[in-house]
Amino acid sequence: MAIRNSHTRYGSVTRTLHWLTALLVITLIPVALVANALPFDTSEELTRKAWFFSLHKTLGVAVFFVSLARILWAISQPKPAPLHPDAKAETFLAEVAHWLLYGSLMLVPLSGWIHHAATTGFAPIWWPLGQSLPMVPKSETVAAVFGGAHWVLGKVMAATIALHVLGAVKHQIIDKDATLRRMLNGAPELADLPPSRHGVSPLLGAFVVWAVTLTAGGLGGLYQPHGSTTQAAALAEVSSDWTVQQGDINIAVTQFGSAVEGRFADWTAKIAFDPDVPSGPSGNVEVVISIGSLTLGSVTDQAMGPDFFDAETFTKAIFKADIITGVDGFLAEGTLTIKDQTIPLSMPFHLSVEGDTANMKADLTLDRRDFGIGANMPDESSLAFAVKTSVQLTATKAADQ
Repeated sequence: MAIRNSHTRYGSVTRTLHWLTALLVITLIPVALVANALPFDTSEELTRKAWFFSLHKTLGVAVFFVSLARILWAISQPKPAPLHPDAKAETFLAEVAHWLLYGSLMLVPLSGWIHHAATTGFAPIWWPLGQSLPMVPKSETVAAVFGGAHWVLGKVMAATIALHVLGAVKHQIIDKDATLRRMLNGAPELADLPPSRHGVSPLLGAFVVWAVTLTAGGLGGLYQPHGSTTQAAALAEVSSDWTVQQGDINIAVTQFGSAVEGRFADWTAKIAFDPDVPSGPSGNVEVVISIGSLTLGSVTDQAMGPDFFDAETFTKAIFKADIITGVDGFLAEGTLTIKDQTIPLSMPFHLSVEGDTANMKADLTLDRRDFGIGANMPDESSLAFAVKTSVQLTATKAADQ
């Protein structure tokens, strides 16, 4: 059995890589369809859905490396001549399809891998390569671009595979030639084939297909960050003794053992505070957070759902507290309301005041169960109870204070 290709037949290495790739792709496409269709309302359902997505991603990475090996091998080998060189149009289309397949089998898994690396949360890749990629930042914009490209290129790949299979069936049933046989067992040597000539036109044709489809995806808005489908509640402006100039409210949850970080983009703080009070009560604060403004990696929509924040029903979270100046620092003593649950909350924080500018920072850990968040996930196998929360802001004192 010949290992290398010849002028008329494929060697065993080429055939093995071809059928290994086909097996992987035939597996991962239905796995993706099943994963997308599965519900995730309970802990068991979410675990099952994540398992299928992890399988899909892991197989995709395998396809990338097998395809890379296949392309490197193909570069070093002669390409067998077409069996019907006189059918120029058919030969040209077949070569365009081959370029589309080679490119798609690299670009589809790579774009999916970059999308995975750019976002956080949900369904890790099982390969021991980590969940990140060099030079790929955690960015919803990057994730959206490559997620959209993955969808578009995946459709091109699926269509090309369908045409490839139909072409093989045509050669086997209608033409009754050795096209399929020489990919199965090498087929006999065919000495009367003219030398193969492979120009750049088929490659250019493949580039045109990719350019058109990717452009169509851009015109369709597929590369824009989708964020949450929940409409964020608009917050009224507040009049305050101290005006927040900039700040962040961030949270981090642990899902399937991996940290998923997010932030609330829209919130207000009404602050009354006297920095000259040496100890005891020195002011008060009311913070209102628009729940729908949360971004939480790939699980943003899930977080907005009725089993979690239920952002359609409970649009705001409210923290009301008295500010207490102590010997060792500061304390915000009050209540936090999320959904329909209000609990007492003591939040120590660091505060530095220089003139009319104050910088505040706090870190605390909340328990999602206190607010009925993820009640359908009563254990930590899929979603940890602890929610790490960090707050930092810079505020300036009103001029007339």
